[in-house]
Amino acid sequence: MAPEIIIVGLQAWHTDIGSNCKSIAMELSKRHRVLYINSPLDRNTMLKENEDPNVRRHLDIREGIEPNLVEVFPNLWSYYPENILESINWIPYTPLFCLANRINNRRFAQDIRRAAALLDFKNYIVFNDNDIFRTFYLKDLLKPELYIYYSRDNLVGVDYWKRHGLELEPKHIAKADLGTANSTYLTHYLEKYNSNATYIGQGCNLSLFDAELVQPLPEDLESIPHPLIGFVGAINTIRLDPECIRELALQRPAYSVVLVGPEDTWFAGCDLHDLPNVFFLGKKPMEVLPSYVAAFDVCINPQKLNPVTVGNYPLKVDEYLAMGKPVVATRTAAMDIFGAEVYTAEAPGDYPGLVDQALAEDNAAFRERRILLARSHTWESSVSLLEEAIEKALEQKKTVVEYN
Repeated sequence: MAPEIIIVGLQAWHTDIGSNCKSIAMELSKRHRVLYINSPLDRNTMLKENEDPNVRRHLDIREGIEPNLVEVFPNLWSYYPENILESINWIPYTPLFCLANRINNRRFAQDIRRAAALLDFKNYIVFNDNDIFRTFYLKDLLKPELYIYYSRDNLVGVDYWKRHGLELEPKHIAKADLGTANSTYLTHYLEKYNSNATYIGQGCNLSLFDAELVQPLPEDLESIPHPLIGFVGAINTIRLDPECIRELALQRPAYSVVLVGPEDTWFAGCDLHDLPNVFFLGKKPMEVLPSYVAAFDVCINPQKLNPVTVGNYPLKVDEYLAMGKPVVATRTAAMDIFGAEVYTAEAPGDYPGLVDQALAEDNAAFRERRILLARSHTWESSVSLLEEAIEKALEQKKTVVEYN
């Protein structure tokens, strides 16, 4: 019988952005019973962000307006924890933080046990989607058959996680029975602390980003002149380099640079809004994003090079390629997987010339090659590698038990 799997992590099921964790959960549910535990509310979020739709949903569920355990797909359940965790990351001293964090972990474990009992989950596996703190003690508290730590971002490059994560994430990785990552860079990071670490690759939502589907032209693109050089995703200063956008817009005034996605405070107030050929179109529903990509002549991923981005897998590049689009992206350690199918920039000043080249060289043969490459990066293949690693790790644990 296929083992049951409990997934914990950083994103709620009803997140309105693409989610590795949700995609993995859906693929796993084809062969396993899967319980998806939504991230618990902390006290600060409950008090300060209670108008946010996702927070409001969680609060309504706690008040009994909606059920907290729902079957969202066959064999896949979403559960919203009832316990509130304390907001403790302000604590400057890591040993003291750990004492408070143990209390939070116990509350969270209590919710997980409750949900597991409702579904009669017994000898289950816990898959942790990159949550360093709230799950730090779960292996000890839940005693699962297997505890997996999944790394998909270098979180300790972000100030919030850095404060205690620089010390705690290596310990968390070390105690896991299995470490998995979606990029070779992050796999090497896991291997520093856990000899049982493996690369499982990355999938792409090919049913949404499908070049064969006819996509309507979004109304807000109708009056913007071609060529359209486009980006789709979160527009924030942690990940995006405004100089790449500025160089492209200033050096190629005949090109329209279109950015689709929510802006952080810096981008919302920056001088790029004053450039006549730069267009910020705002946040859009996930299901309409392929229409924008389909309309672009070249897609860009102008990443900033920093500890957060250097090793992360750029999923949006797969989404662009799946639509057959030429792509210009900043070179990072994770870009090698795309080979010659992506034009990679070493510096912001490279963007204008590479976009020129991408426009000039685009043809049907290149489009077909891009689509084929993206279609090789499926959630089926990624989760298949995960399942192989799980089977191997379970067998290793069984051998150790029998030997002892």
